[in-house]
Amino acid sequence: MDFIRKIGHNEIVEILTPVLITWNYGNSRLHGDLRALNNYKKADRYPMPRIPHALDKLAKPRYITIMNCMKGCPQNGVKPNSIKLFRIIYHMGIYEYTRMPFGMKNAPAYFQRLIDTIFQEEILKGWMVVYIKEISIYSEKWEDHVQYIDRVLKLLALGHKVSGLSLAIDQNKVAEVLLKPVLKNIKEMKYFLGFATYYRKYIRNSSHIASSLYSLCSKDVVFEITKERRDEYERIKHELTNAPVLTLPDFELPFKLYIEAACSQGLGAALHQRQIVDG
Repeated sequence: MDFIRKIGHNEIVEILTPVLITWNYGNSRLHGDLRALNNYKKADRYPMPRIPHALDKLAKPRYITIMNCMKGCPQNGVKPNSIKLFRIIYHMGIYEYTRMPFGMKNAPAYFQRLIDTIFQEEILKGWMVVYIKEISIYSEKWEDHVQYIDRVLKLLALGHKVSGLSLAIDQNKVAEVLLKPVLKNIKEMKYFLGFATYYRKYIRNSSHIASSLYSLCSKDVVFEITKERRDEYERIKHELTNAPVLTLPDFELPFKLYIEAACSQGLGAALHQRQIVDG
């Protein structure tokens, strides 16, 4: 993770933050003193979980697993035009944070919102508690517990990049599949289509542009890669490689449902929302 980098001597520096060294159980941590910057930051009033309430939920379950998201704050990015605000001076030069640094005023609220977005359904089902970067999974039955852990691990590495209110494909997760030059059999075809279906929200008219590939999965159809099917295969790979960044829904704003019923090869619908993004 590229958390911090040194800047060149020819760059103009407008804002510099002094360095602090804190000690915790004999270990030192170097970080910027962001108190002056925090004075200009609007407070994010996102509700934080109450620790006593969380502890009450963990009092009776037979099985409890606790996970900790390593380096919680730096897992969140910083907008390119804001990186210059997070520059620190050190005896070895001037450095700037490329990820969210420790000590930011709204860092806990930002991370809590992010983790609540990822695990919204699981939290509502009542078998997990999340406090910032600490995830607690609890259950009465071991079989359920194993399934819950598996679910959480899959969501933590689900192949999407979630950042604030945006959602994008994690290209590191899809690179291996996209590098395959051609599909050799029906098993590989079904795997690829399942893979593409998982990311279909990023591909406009995905079912339409892959229609001949889907037809190969029908019963009694001979597996044959024609030029049309090869073109569709390459088209889907191109769409995944150049997938757009999506905006997560704001449930306080109205939605619009668009339905297309004129296409001869199928029907389609999309749920849209107009949002105004600051900056």
